[in-house]
Amino acid sequence: MDTAPAPMRSLQHCCCQLPKMGDTWSQLPWPGPPHPAMLLVSLLLTAGVMHSDAGTSCPVLCTCHNQVVDCSSQRLFSVPPDLPMDTRNLSLAHNRIAAVPPGYLTCYMELRVLDLRNNSLMELPPGLFLHAKRLAHLDLSYNNLSHVPATMFQDAHGLVHIDLSHNPWLRRVHPQAFQGLVQLRDLDLSYGGLAFLSLEALEGLPGLVTLQIGGNPWVCGCTMEPLLKWLRNRIQRCTADSQLAECRGPPEVEGAPLFSLTEESFKACHLTLTLDDYLFIAFVGFVVSIASVATNFLLGITANCCHRWSKASEEEEI
Repeated sequence: MDTAPAPMRSLQHCCCQLPKMGDTWSQLPWPGPPHPAMLLVSLLLTAGVMHSDAGTSCPVLCTCHNQVVDCSSQRLFSVPPDLPMDTRNLSLAHNRIAAVPPGYLTCYMELRVLDLRNNSLMELPPGLFLHAKRLAHLDLSYNNLSHVPATMFQDAHGLVHIDLSHNPWLRRVHPQAFQGLVQLRDLDLSYGGLAFLSLEALEGLPGLVTLQIGGNPWVCGCTMEPLLKWLRNRIQRCTADSQLAECRGPPEVEGAPLFSLTEESFKACHLTLTLDDYLFIAFVGFVVSIASVATNFLLGITANCCHRWSKASEEEEI
C-alpha cells in the first residue's frame, strides 16, 4: 500500500522513469562484444525511450512546436492524456470536451496560456490550477458554465486575462470567485445570463483595466446600486463596454444603459420614514377601518330596510 502523501504521489506521477543501460543490452540476442551496427540500433532505441519518457512526445491529433501544443478543432471528447512537460501554450479550443479531470495540469508547471473556448464544459474541478502558478491567460468562452464558484480560480494568482463570455447559462458569480487575483487586468463576463453581480467579486481586483459585462439580462434594482456606483468611480481607469450593458428590469428602467443610471435613479432605495410618517399611516389606517365599519353598517341597514319593504309590499298585494 502506498503511504506517500498526496503531493509526493503527484510528483512521482510526473517523474520520468529512465531505462537502465543494462536492460537494453540484456535484450540483445548475441553473445560476446556487440557489433557496431547493433550498437547503433541499441543507442537509437535507448534515445527513443528516453525521449518518450521525458514527456516530450506530442499527443495524437495535436501539433507541437516551440512549447505550443495545438489540439484545437479535432472533435475531442476528452483532454489528451500526455503532453510535453514544458508546454507553455495549450489550445483545446473548438472541441466537444465536457470535463477536465482533477489534477490534469499538475505536471505542466510552465503553462502560460490555456484555451478551452467553444467546448461543452459545465464546471472545472477544484484545485485545477494548484500547480499552474505561471498561468496568465485563460479562455473559457463559449461553454456551458452555469456558475463561477469560489474555488474555480483558487491558487491561480498569476492570471492576467480571464474570458468567461458567451456562457448563456452563467447565472451566478460567487462573491469570492476572483479573490487573490491581484494581477488580473482583463475580465470578460459578457453575453451570459447574469442578472446580478456582487460588488465584492470585483472590488478585490486592483489591477483591473478592462471589464466586459454587456449582453447580460441585468436587473437594475436596489441591489445593483453598490456595483454601479463602484463602476462609475472606476470608469476612467477601467474600460467597459458601456454601450452594450443594458437593464432588462425593472420595467421603469428597461432598456436603459447600465452606466446611465445615477444616484437619482436609486433615490427610492433610500427613502426612510419618520415618526410623523408612521403616525400618519396609522391614522389613515384607523380612518379607513372606521369608514369600512360604517359602510358595512349602512349597507346592512339598507339591506334590512329593503327586505322589510319588499315583505310589506307582498302582504299588501295578498
